[in-house]
Amino acid sequence: MKQIKAAVIRQKGGPFQLEDLMLEEPRSDEVLVRIVATGMCHTDMVARDQLYDVPLPVVLGHEGSGIVEQIGKNVKKVATGDHVVLTFMWCGHCKPCLQGDLTYCEHFYALNFGGAREDGSTSTYLANDTRESVHDHFFGQSSFGTYALVHERNVIKVPKTAPLELLGPLGCGIQTGAGAVLNTLKVTPGSSFVAFGGGAVGLSAVMAARAAGATTIISVDVVPSRLSLAIELGATHTVNSRETDPVEAVHKITEGGADFTLESSGRPEVLRQAIDALVIRGTCGIVGAPALGTEASFDVNGVMTTGKRIIGIIEGDSKPDLFIPTLIELYQQGKFPFDRLVKFYSLDQINQATEDSEKGITIKPIIRFAS
Repeated sequence: MKQIKAAVIRQKGGPFQLEDLMLEEPRSDEVLVRIVATGMCHTDMVARDQLYDVPLPVVLGHEGSGIVEQIGKNVKKVATGDHVVLTFMWCGHCKPCLQGDLTYCEHFYALNFGGAREDGSTSTYLANDTRESVHDHFFGQSSFGTYALVHERNVIKVPKTAPLELLGPLGCGIQTGAGAVLNTLKVTPGSSFVAFGGGAVGLSAVMAARAAGATTIISVDVVPSRLSLAIELGATHTVNSRETDPVEAVHKITEGGADFTLESSGRPEVLRQAIDALVIRGTCGIVGAPALGTEASFDVNGVMTTGKRIIGIIEGDSKPDLFIPTLIELYQQGKFPFDRLVKFYSLDQINQATEDSEKGITIKPIIRFAS
């Protein structure tokens, strides 16, 4: 057992409480990672607020990066000392996984939100005589702690030439936005693209659309500073939806509607705008995560008679072992400057990071752990 310090959620709505915990040794197919830094994602807040049914108490965190400290006897993918990014978990044996559709694993919800391994076991306990178990394996990692125990499957080796403390968000939020553009929507050179939402996912999508060669890139948000940053990252136009009808604005800018839109806010009314902003035969991707059971509406004939498509997207339809290194290479070439989104916080500042994120002060907080 290894003693760790981690941020624990014990009640709906938080706050994060720093606690001393004990972590089991890795099983034969597991990897012990010393966490260097972990990004904070909207999905952490979704779990904290119980919009998704995540058991409590739990260690959250699912955008970890770190250094491999120990491996199980059957692990071949990484070695001790490797730099790694931690990503979502999939089972590897269901039909979608066998077909290569990792993000649509039949057990995706249980493995990423169930608070345990696939067999229902946990590996984290209070560091006292009670040995109270704490739910873990959030997205297969629970990386808001000094160490994380992960499966070989969801640990991604990355180059040691890349800044490790920066890379964690590639495991979820950044790959979600970029992957939606590059893997799912397949935004084409010369096309028009609109990101509804200017958070980390939406701005990652803007950068990816620029890299893909889109020539009209529109960012829609309500925070002026985010809209200004969107221009710096590649947007050709911005729309403040508190001041302007975004559907009318998009149709005017594109002279008829956008080829591609992406909704990342999780708001049903914004999804309707993203659909209505499309051109004939346009495609809208959905990545925003509202509460379970949330419903949205759209004009059925407006979709049917124009041949519009609406696509749900998980984790950017990414195959992380291939896509995360690709994003790192684009970053190192200066084509994907996602470092512009981040601000670093120490572990004891995690609640401040949460507050800054929810107020829109910080786009992508990263919790940095002392070495």
